[in-house]
Amino acid sequence: MVLKLTAALLICAGLVTAAAPSIPEDDRAATHVLNRLAYGPRAGDVAAVRRLGVAAWIEQQLHPSRIDDGALEARLEAFTTLTLDARAIVQEYERPAIEERRARQRAAAPEAGAPTTPEAPAGPRVAPTAAQAKRRRVLDELEEAKLLRAVYSERQLEAVLTDAWFNQFNVFAGKGPTRSYVTAYERDAIRPHVLGRFRDLLGATARHPAMLFYLDNWENVDPAAGERRDRVTRRAARRPADAPPRPPRGLNENYARELLELHTLGVDGGYTQADVVAVARAFTGWTMQPREGSGFRFVPALHDRDAKTVLGHTLPAGRGIEDGEAVLDLVAAHPATARRVARMLAIRFVSDTPPEPLVARAAARFLATDGDLREVVRVIVTSPEFFASEAIGTKLKTPLEFVASALRATNADIRSAHPLTRTLRDLGMPLFFCQPPTGYDDTAATWAASGALVSRVNFAVDLGAGRVPGLRVPAALTTDTAATIGAPVFQHR
Repeated sequence: MVLKLTAALLICAGLVTAAAPSIPEDDRAATHVLNRLAYGPRAGDVAAVRRLGVAAWIEQQLHPSRIDDGALEARLEAFTTLTLDARAIVQEYERPAIEERRARQRAAAPEAGAPTTPEAPAGPRVAPTAAQAKRRRVLDELEEAKLLRAVYSERQLEAVLTDAWFNQFNVFAGKGPTRSYVTAYERDAIRPHVLGRFRDLLGATARHPAMLFYLDNWENVDPAAGERRDRVTRRAARRPADAPPRPPRGLNENYARELLELHTLGVDGGYTQADVVAVARAFTGWTMQPREGSGFRFVPALHDRDAKTVLGHTLPAGRGIEDGEAVLDLVAAHPATARRVARMLAIRFVSDTPPEPLVARAAARFLATDGDLREVVRVIVTSPEFFASEAIGTKLKTPLEFVASALRATNADIRSAHPLTRTLRDLGMPLFFCQPPTGYDDTAATWAASGALVSRVNFAVDLGAGRVPGLRVPAALTTDTAATIGAPVFQHR
């Protein structure tokens, strides 16, 4: 009664919207929203959503800042690296391990003129040193925190969307210094913008050093400026006269191509190779210092100041950082981007093959609201297509969704999430280590291999038997329950 009265007061105050006729308010609908907008229901969640109202619960999740998440924050307090910037991570965690490795290499190097001996066979695996273990902590804590958010956060829709948008703007933590930047990338460039304006999300990723390094834009310079800089660098390094010349730094199209193909317009968005080159020229001089943990820098001397034409729009000569910003403005407002964003979100929440009328309505809302992602998500998750019978229980869960939902359903108490992140690697989804810029796929074809499904069943059996390290599972959970977790009905959402 109190929850229903609270919901009514919120509606009267304009903080939530009244239930639309198309939104059902039964157990099936409550379970469906918990499976799609959250990482699955916990004990009592369906009843709680029914008491509040399905429509009111959706509206509440669309405003995560209003939801108290103190219990999760208490669990994350021990992860000291989550609040650090990249410079601190490099200085405190990366550099000591790098210096230790270099010292070890110097000590092992044979003296000049000393006879060489055949390489000794590899011995037993050596335990990591203190510096190496400390370096690993950065990504260990990031991976564990992602899983803990999925299982324990009350801001479930925000956690789901953070995963979705990280995939859309994927960076690979295994590529050199990217590992030092990925913590701040998810924290500062992705999560704060998942229900904001798409242009803000796009700009935050474009400027972030994690993206600049991963897609090589930090090396993207006006070819003439790159040649001048390389000549200075060679003189400063006093390279031997007979040393082979290094190729001059110049135009790098990697970020420009992915910006158009993956981040915005899509491969069928109407751009040409000439547009890719022009966009790359617009982003010359957007750079950073990868080994120092530095932030974004624009270097005017490395920028191509000539006029450019992008998608039929002219960028005048003589400008600087405005060229890149103008490109971001242009592609963020493009109808092809609206369709691509709408389709991506519809695939995430509705179907691997979403209904075209729903995609069209969501794209129209994107354009009408200047790319307001909250409004686009609202159109999708309150639509008749979202609640249609053919949409319910038809999405195959990714490994992250499967593990998180199993832990939520069984009320498991995670004492250490590290073994669980290893489980995700075994299931083919190492967090933050997807190498292609496309990120992890959100459709069944990627995850439906028979071997992968068997691994899921094995995890469920181990969970039910209490054999998963780092967990405390309620004693009432039996092997029969675990078999249900592994059954096809539990594999889907």
